[in-house]
Amino acid sequence: MSIKTQAHVTHSPHEMQQLELLRQHRRAQRGQALASLAHTEPLDSPPLRRGQRLADQVASTIGSWRFILIQSSVITIWITGNVLVGDNAWDPYPFILLNLLLSFQAAYTAPAIMMSQNRQSELDRKHAQTDYEINVKAELEIELLHEKIDLIKEQELLALTHAVQELSAQVRLLTARS
Repeated sequence: MSIKTQAHVTHSPHEMQQLELLRQHRRAQRGQALASLAHTEPLDSPPLRRGQRLADQVASTIGSWRFILIQSSVITIWITGNVLVGDNAWDPYPFILLNLLLSFQAAYTAPAIMMSQNRQSELDRKHAQTDYEINVKAELEIELLHEKIDLIKEQELLALTHAVQELSAQVRLLTARS
């Protein structure tokens, strides 16, 4: 429907009242959605403390292929060196010292990795909550667009109904004259 056609459509006081109620309802919904988004915590996390930075560094170092390759090389050299030396080896088979060192490494790195994972999962929860709130707001906006489209359809239908009524009246007049 063109703007020119819309300009000729006059709405009854009841229709205008319904339109104003719809607008107030939309404004209230937008206000509630924006208020709920305003109460969320910002995604910017506070600066990391020294222990958190250390835990992240340990997790990123131990979780890298570089670390795995270096550690595998050191273990291979350790075992090969002890086997080749024979009876005078500093850590003869079954490599008790190597097992002790690896157990020590695991005992200290596992908690650091867990701390880093816990902190990351907390950040992920905050991001998921923010994403959810954004999706709710988008859903509200889509509902508002649907309401606007429905309102425009109703206005077009009303205008078409008025046009049909006017044309029908003109046809009756022309038929009565003939």
